[in-house]
Amino acid sequence: MRLRSLRYSIAFTGPLLACWGLSSTGFACWSLPFYAFVLIPLVELFVRPSHVLLSEEEERAALAEPMYDVLLILFVPIQWGLLVYFLFNITDPTLSNWDLGGRITSMGLMCGVYGINIAHELGHRSTRWERNLARCLLLSSMYMHFIIEHNRGHHRHVGTPEDPASARFGENIYVFWLRTLTFSFLSAWRIEKERMRKENKAVYGVHNEMIRSLVIEIGLITAIVLIFGAKASLSFLGAATIGILLLETVNYIEHYGLGRMRNERGNYGRVQPVHSWNSDHLLGRLMLFELTRHSDHHYMASRKYQVLRSDIHGPQLPTGYPGMMILSLFPALWFRLMDPLIKRLAESHSALTFAGDRKTRITL
Repeated sequence: MRLRSLRYSIAFTGPLLACWGLSSTGFACWSLPFYAFVLIPLVELFVRPSHVLLSEEEERAALAEPMYDVLLILFVPIQWGLLVYFLFNITDPTLSNWDLGGRITSMGLMCGVYGINIAHELGHRSTRWERNLARCLLLSSMYMHFIIEHNRGHHRHVGTPEDPASARFGENIYVFWLRTLTFSFLSAWRIEKERMRKENKAVYGVHNEMIRSLVIEIGLITAIVLIFGAKASLSFLGAATIGILLLETVNYIEHYGLGRMRNERGNYGRVQPVHSWNSDHLLGRLMLFELTRHSDHHYMASRKYQVLRSDIHGPQLPTGYPGMMILSLFPALWFRLMDPLIKRLAESHSALTFAGDRKTRITL
């Protein structure tokens, strides 16, 4: 099992390429974006997905193997080390716009693919120190409210109109970005306000995690301006924005068009594997620490990444996450590919009804 865990060390190719890009000029600045959104999608387009599952004995061994957690935790100092390295190097006055764009994009990929994604995994852990590591990673993308809305909002409301992170049938990525960025933030505020009221604490006091997060984020930006200057702070905000949009694009492809049906009492049924799109392409699974086995994550959010299970009968994306993310940027092509898949899914699932109007969602 130790050797099996080391397969995920392929994820460290990302930080290596980022380090190269942040210290170079020319094509090297764009090596990580090329790797993530050209090379990996091409590989996953031609390599068949792997639906292999662990046995119960293997799952117990995987949960007992500490290397799985070590690999995640190592990304915390790596992420912050690269961020400091980025801030030092981005102020070089000799950088061309091409090189500047490459370095910002590379740091943005680190924020989204590694910072927020690994924070997502650690944020579901039961121990406070692991959740605090998640917050530390989210800070590097200025998205600390994600842990509030995702854990206590998205997982509760996924596949319903109340969830800003579930893409509606016929909703293009650009409309989704505006909706989810706005209403996810507002949802996190509502969640914390309700928690404060239940605990009889001041809504706008220090116990409100949203208040603390905003203070910390403002403090980080202020420190960057004072130490590295305005150019570095604007570049950092650009990289953080890229990271945030990468996360929300992943949300878009993970739940597009899939919704939960209300029962006779007007309540939504339990989240089922059929409420999320998945990809079992091995390279993407390893690079993203099994985020692509998303149905099982929503079915049991506390399950660690190394024992997430594949549901081959559930919704499966035609290719891996990177390729689908690129496709989502071209709404006409996205709808042409995904809408027929949703129609076939509706026809094959007895508990699903399909409404052809693009303003409605498919419900399960």
